[in-house]
Amino acid sequence: MGFLQHAPQLEHPYRGDRVLLALLDRVIPAERREALDADLDALADYALAAWQRAAASTRRQPVLTQWDAWGRRIDRIELTPAWLEGPHVTTRHAVLAAGHEAHEHARVEEFARVYLYHLASEFYTCPLAMTDGAATALKTAGNVALTERALPHFLSRDPAAFWLSGQWMTENAGGSDVGNTETLARQDEHGQWRLYGRKWFSSAVVGEAALALARPDGAGAGANALALFYVETMDGAQRKPELVIDRLKDKLGTRELPTAEIHLDGLPAWPVGELAHGVRQVAPMLNVTRSWNAVCAVASMTRAIALARDYAVRRAAFGRPLIEQPLHAQTLADMQAEFEGAFALAFEVAHLLGRVEQGAASPQEAAVLRLLTPLAKLWTARLAVRLCSEALECFGGAGYIEDTGLPQLLRDAQVYPIWEGTTNVLALDHLRALAGQGLDALRAA
Repeated sequence: MGFLQHAPQLEHPYRGDRVLLALLDRVIPAERREALDADLDALADYALAAWQRAAASTRRQPVLTQWDAWGRRIDRIELTPAWLEGPHVTTRHAVLAAGHEAHEHARVEEFARVYLYHLASEFYTCPLAMTDGAATALKTAGNVALTERALPHFLSRDPAAFWLSGQWMTENAGGSDVGNTETLARQDEHGQWRLYGRKWFSSAVVGEAALALARPDGAGAGANALALFYVETMDGAQRKPELVIDRLKDKLGTRELPTAEIHLDGLPAWPVGELAHGVRQVAPMLNVTRSWNAVCAVASMTRAIALARDYAVRRAAFGRPLIEQPLHAQTLADMQAEFEGAFALAFEVAHLLGRVEQGAASPQEAAVLRLLTPLAKLWTARLAVRLCSEALECFGGAGYIEDTGLPQLLRDAQVYPIWEGTTNVLALDHLRALAGQGLDALRAA
């Protein structure tokens, strides 16, 4: 019959991950491990099944239907199976809620779940990150009414009550340059704030809520005049008519994630805080989502390396397995070393975030967290692209073939340097953090 090549197999993503196990053994108290292990085992089982399911099926993408058969605007988005399962997996295993428990290890426990769930979720973790950030921003703002309204949904462990939140900042005028935001906020005759404008990049449009930047009517120009608003997108089972979906983006990667361009035509909104300095109010959200970005980037790295390592045992060339070829073995070892450094940095940031949020951190630790968060996002994002590219090369021509599922690793990884601040934006943010006493905190760390 001739030569047949065996496909790479995925080891159990939790029990086979010595780096994650070593971290949890070192950081998590013994009395917390049993419950945590149960969730991590289940999420790893789900990830393993998702990999096998993807290998045996044709990839699906979300589909937008804007009009029904009778001419009514419906803007219905059909989601992939993994996205339909997302609320159930998230709430059953506390993927989001774990990060808001009242102990200093909460963020490490949360991000261990994220690390295992991310690729299997088909980037459902993107709106989860937005929701986590929105919950954090609302708590930081101290808006009791909105906190009591939204947080029970954002952090729910009941799929029927669970809500996703978006983060609506990017507009046609640019992403990082939010000072050019054109969305306006006006009060109607009843005093209700309403938003009017276009958001060019919305990755959580299927959610039930969002935080959005807008310029209050009569406010001046520039970023400081912007306000942060909370909105809800659904009216029962129907999307509110003041939220219009123009189209879904046709993207290089993350294609299962329904990223949309939207119009806001009088969508009801509530100020999160004062009617100015909205960028400052949304900053706590960015710190959380950048941590998600870093952990998801290392999740992509470990998947690429795991598959390349397994393939090196199965694939023979020049009379012996690839793993016995010195240069190939060195390549895998170098990739693993770089990944482990990135993993350590991402989870150090997660640990510091949890300590700071729970009031257990020293002032020096808080300063180090401020310094490391943009740096961790920057480095892990760029490294993920390079390591996923290297992993594809480890497969030779098979790494370039769509049916193997391998090219998707590289396409999806390319989003990490773009989300939550590009490299230059993050570099400048890190320089701002170094001002004052920042450098002293880093030297003492």
